[in-house]
Amino acid sequence: MKTILLLFCSNIFMTMAWYGHLKFRNTPLMLVILASWGIAFFEYCFQVPANRFGYGQFTAFQLKIIQEVITLTVFIVFAWLYLGEQMKWNYAVSFLFILGAVAFAFWGKL
Repeated sequence: MKTILLLFCSNIFMTMAWYGHLKFRNTPLMLVILASWGIAFFEYCFQVPANRFGYGQFTAFQLKIIQEVITLTVFIVFAWLYLGEQMKWNYAVSFLFILGAVAFAFWGKL
């Protein structure tokens, strides 16, 4: 559970670093890059321990798959609340396919 919580925290910072600047399109690119690097530092402060604690309980492949699902989950909320974008049916179906891939990757482990 600690690994999952750390991955969620990491992905919140990652999403802000990668996509938070989209509302500030008039800000100089170099400033946006530097700000994103500053935010990404905190992502790493959660991501590295998550992988360190989780490895052994999960394989490296499983950690990556968990991280991707968390990334998409955080991004959906971020895109909706922060960017004001709506979920379209094809995005929802795509997400369900990814969840199916996760279930397949953990087949026999759950």
